[in-house]
This record gives sequence, C-alpha cells and structure tokens, in this order.
Amino acid sequence: MNRLFGSTGPKPPKATLNSAISNIDTRVSSIDVKLASINAELQGYQTKLGKMREGPGKTALKQKALKVLQRRKQYEAQREQLQSQVWNMEQAQTMQDNLKNTMVTIDALQSTNKALKKEYGKVDIDKIERLQDEMADLLDVGNEIQESLARSYDVPEDVDEDELDAELEALGQEVELDRELAGAGMEGALPSFMQDEVPEFIDEAPTTTGQVKEAAG
Repeated sequence: MNRLFGSTGPKPPKATLNSAISNIDTRVSSIDVKLASINAELQGYQTKLGKMREGPGKTALKQKALKVLQRRKQYEAQREQLQSQVWNMEQAQTMQDNLKNTMVTIDALQSTNKALKKEYGKVDIDKIERLQDEMADLLDVGNEIQESLARSYDVPEDVDEDELDAELEALGQEVELDRELAGAGMEGALPSFMQDEVPEFIDEAPTTTGQVKEAAG
C-alpha cells in the first residue's frame, strides 16, 4: 500500500525565529571567512602592484585584482542583506516575547482579581461596623469605671488658694504657740486644736506628772 499510494512520514518541525536567526548567523559567519580571505588576496595584489612597473604584466594583475574586488562587494552586499534579515527577526522575536510576558501578566491579574473577589465576598461590612460600635461602647464603659474608681472621697474639688494660704498660716501660728507653752513649763497643757474636743464630764484639767507621783507615794 505504501508503494502504491506513498507514505507521508513524519512532518519536519516548523522553523522558529530562533532557529532561523541561528541559520542566518551561520551564513554570515561563513561570508566573513570568505571576506577575510579576499582581503588577504587583495593585500597581496596591492603589494605586488606597488613593486611592478607599468606594462602588460601590471595591467593583467590589475584585472585580477578588480575581479577579486567585485567578488568582495558581492559578498558584502549578501552579508548586509542577511544582517538586515536577522535584525527584523530579532525585532519580531522581541515583540513575541513581550506579548507572552503581557499575557502572563494578564493571567496573573485575572487570577488575583478572582481570588480577591472571593475573599472580599466573605467579609460582612455591616458586621464589622457593629463590632466597631460595640468596641467603642465598651471603651466608654471602661473609662467610666476607671473614673469612678479614681474618684476621691470627702475632698472638696474647689479649693481656693487664698483659703489654703490662710489655713497654713493658722497652723503655723498654733505650732509657734505650742512651742512657747512648752518653753514656759506647760508641757501637760493640751494643744489649742484639741481643747475644744475635751469631754464634758471632765471637770478639772489633767494633773501633771509630778502630782501623779505624789498621790502614788
């Protein structure tokens, strides 16, 4: 059957830009080798022509040098065309790579967008607002409790500075009076700020220490 109808066989792989660029670079390298050989040949002709006198021999040698020069120009033209092709394919390769990178970026953005929508769909904004309000209320209650615990007892909050100075001056005068009484031998006398607090059932002033000792003797 294969002999009658033929066999297709495996198809060759399609050429890519990279493979095409590589092939052209190989051809350019081959042309560069040929151009180097031609330049060396022309240098040899130039050296010989510089030593020869005018005549048929020099004219014949010039004709050979001209043919070699024409061949070099053809190779240079081929090399320039191949380099232009390589340049165009490299630009196309760059565009293709950029397009691939763009598609990858777009796919990543789409996946991220889908994941964010899914996660944000689980968030209840109203519930968060209620939670914030509850936290604010709890903080207010806590502040009220702290203020209540820190409240002073039986301490007037509106103390006047003039009144404070007067009280301090009166206390200083009482301290001086007590010192004077002590110097006069009246250690047993009660201080002035305690005299009003003597109970009514006490008829006499307290006895001194010496009288107590005589009664005991």
